[in-house]
Amino acid sequence: MVQETEMETEFKDLRSKVQDKKVVIGAERVLKGVKARQVASVYLAKNCPMKVKEDVEYYAKLGGIPVISMNYTNEELGVFCKKNFFVAILAISA
Repeated sequence: MVQETEMETEFKDLRSKVQDKKVVIGAERVLKGVKARQVASVYLAKNCPMKVKEDVEYYAKLGGIPVISMNYTNEELGVFCKKNFFVAILAISA
C-alpha cells in the first residue's frame, strides 16, 4: 500500500515536470545528463533495452541519482509525454 502511494505521488510529480518541459527524453541525452550530473532522477520503461538500462544504472549509481523502473511500456510513456514516438527512458532535469 505504501509503495502505491509513493508511486502515485512520483507519477504526479513526473506529470507536472513533463507539462513544464523539464524532462530529458532519449537514451543518449539522458546518459549524457547522468554522466554530467545534470538530472535529478531517471525513469525507465518496463521494456527499456537491457544495454541502455545497465549503462544508465551504472552511471546513476556512481552519481547518486535515483533510477525508477516504471510499470509502463515505452509506447505508454510516449503517449504520456505527448510524443508521437516511443519513449523508453526519460529524466527530470536538475
